[in-house]
Amino acid sequence: MSMFSVRAVVLALALVAGPGCKKSAPSEGGSAIKVAAAADLAFAFKEVGAAFKAKTGKDVTFTFGSTGQLAKQISEGAPYDVFAAANVSYVDEVVTAKACDPTTKAMYARGRIAVWSPKSGHAAPATTLADLKDPRFVKIAIANPEHAPYGKAAQQALETAGLWQDVQPRIVFGENVQQTLNFAQTGNAEAAIVALSLATVTQDGSYVLVDENLHKPIDQALVVCNRGVDTATAKSFVAFVGSPEGHAIMKRYGFLLPGEAVSKN
Repeated sequence: MSMFSVRAVVLALALVAGPGCKKSAPSEGGSAIKVAAAADLAFAFKEVGAAFKAKTGKDVTFTFGSTGQLAKQISEGAPYDVFAAANVSYVDEVVTAKACDPTTKAMYARGRIAVWSPKSGHAAPATTLADLKDPRFVKIAIANPEHAPYGKAAQQALETAGLWQDVQPRIVFGENVQQTLNFAQTGNAEAAIVALSLATVTQDGSYVLVDENLHKPIDQALVVCNRGVDTATAKSFVAFVGSPEGHAIMKRYGFLLPGEAVSKN
């Protein structure tokens, strides 16, 4: 397990990459509720937040990062109004810590993973997960499986496909899927296994979906937290994410809705 921390630290120092968590400013207006959200939501939730603002007049400030790290912060008292996790187990964790309200827990999406490769790289882009076995992929980035659900799913998929032993020496770890994608974008990795919600909107590259049967479901949930400043607005935001308007936005970014099956077409 020491390889996890060593590679993560080395590559993080080599890159001019931002911190593990990134904040997005609220739109103009009054005070905003604070939402701690998994990094795979970086694009989708910005659109959700804008739509919520347009409908309610309420602002939202997002902090995007590793689900496990955000859960730890919330359990230790970080004053967020809402926690949107990339795996329901982390919502259960903050509820057990009595940091969030169990009656507000709601499933909102199921995530998918994809292999993203830069078009400008020296290696031809991956067209299948099995392509990563090829030595042309000198470095392959995934989020740290120790605290990032999408990284855990990536490792599971590689293991199930019988590829892990071959690619493990070439794996580098990002703190979250945003940083993982950045490794491939900047040429510090020839490919990255990231959230489909990020791959679909990232230019100058191509992606291929990973068979969801190769990993455990990435069932995502959110919950209202106890140390926030505006419980009523927080509950309204959770309800909006689960509304038809919120669902439509999530689907545009490749998320499956709760109970929705993968299309076979």
